[in-house]
Amino acid sequence: MKIKVTKDFDKKFFKQLSYIYDDKPRAAHKFKIDVFKEIKNLTLMPYKHRQSIYYVDNNIRDLIFKGYVITYRVRVELDQIEILGFTKYTEKP
Repeated sequence: MKIKVTKDFDKKFFKQLSYIYDDKPRAAHKFKIDVFKEIKNLTLMPYKHRQSIYYVDNNIRDLIFKGYVITYRVRVELDQIEILGFTKYTEKP
């Protein structure tokens, strides 16, 4: 499966990354690497994570990582995983 990242994810993720970077550049770099490693691992088991609490669709899932929710859609017909959003667990998307 291929990974497709949406502009919405990019915008929210890099905004948070910039916030972390201002305080701790090394932590921001490690965080970025770790997030993309988790996203890459989705190709092995795309349905591993829970069904999204924000959508009523079994193909839309929530990957929880260090207090953040990475919402993604499994598109079997396209052999693709689409990364939709990035939010803090306590926020609404």
